[in-house]
Amino acid sequence: MIAPAMVVTIDGPAGAGKSSAARELARRLGFRFLDTGSMYRAVTLAAVERGIDLADSDALVEVAEQVEISLDEDRVLLDGRDVTRAIRTLEITSATKFAADCPRVRARLVDQQRRVAEGMDVVTEGRDQATVVFPDAECKIFLTASEEVRAERRYLDLVGRGEHVTREEVLDKQRVRDNGDCTRAVGKLYKAEDAIEFSTDGLTREEVVDHLMKIVEKRRAGEV
Repeated sequence: MIAPAMVVTIDGPAGAGKSSAARELARRLGFRFLDTGSMYRAVTLAAVERGIDLADSDALVEVAEQVEISLDEDRVLLDGRDVTRAIRTLEITSATKFAADCPRVRARLVDQQRRVAEGMDVVTEGRDQATVVFPDAECKIFLTASEEVRAERRYLDLVGRGEHVTREEVLDKQRVRDNGDCTRAVGKLYKAEDAIEFSTDGLTREEVVDHLMKIVEKRRAGEV
């Protein structure tokens, strides 16, 4: 694998604000943004649309091998179709664990992620970017937020997309996902030893990105 010019990884639990912060950080830096979670969601959506049993790992791998997933700035394309909104529903979010827990699906998507980043400056976000996908990344950030703050953000996002959910339902599903993320056999969520941890509680997106910019600048200068 040829190392990209610079990789900035942003890992952390669901709802910590990784995607929005990483996207804006990439824009400010002039880097490519790599939303890895959307790739697992896209595989899940394709499997659901084909009526695949999500517990059938062989069938999931076959779907992952057949579909073409493209990340086009703010859009996620599945076989050329814009599925940016479709992959963010509560149904797909809850079902994505099957693809995320499948070692062969993960191996395929990790390979794709590395190929996308090859020779480029990238900001990449997910759960295992610093620990598995890009262990030699120059700048590793672990973004966190309290359970309540993360659930509220997710709730407002879903309601804004027109879904009918309750705060309690979102919080319950988040707890299940958190437990799965921290205990799964592959792609487990944990902070890399050389990652900088930063909480987004009480901060606006602009304030979060401002702080991330400072972290990246210090890394570039060799100060942290």
